[in-house]
Amino acid sequence: EVVTLSLLMYPVLRSLALQLHSAVTGSYVSGTHSIAFINCLNEQIAKDIARAIMDKKLAAYVNILPKSSALYFWKGELEESTEILLLVKTRTSKIAELSNYVRSIHPFEIPEIISLPIDQGNPLYLKWIEESVPQD
Repeated sequence: EVVTLSLLMYPVLRSLALQLHSAVTGSYVSGTHSIAFINCLNEQIAKDIARAIMDKKLAAYVNILPKSSALYFWKGELEESTEILLLVKTRTSKIAELSNYVRSIHPFEIPEIISLPIDQGNPLYLKWIEESVPQD
């Protein structure tokens, strides 16, 4: 039980440690923010999901990238389709909530929702992300 609780607390403790480090040093801590990738069937679904994410304040910024070709295996068969990709800029601490919310509204059985931490970037832009997405 202690191990399970420790693992569950790790993201919270890490987040608090990162905030403290950033506040004390005034520098950006790699991984404080993330970019999530979400695939969508068409532009209307992409816009609807992007707007829903913004309405819930789960992101500071969402890019809607134009139609691209995709190849993937689904139920043992090679599939080919087109899709629209969302690039979602947010706090890393919001990724789990973002993922849960998108899964609840996304029409795909298993939507692509993956994220990568932001290592570095324009400090003013990263601060703006922080100001735009409430902590909790």
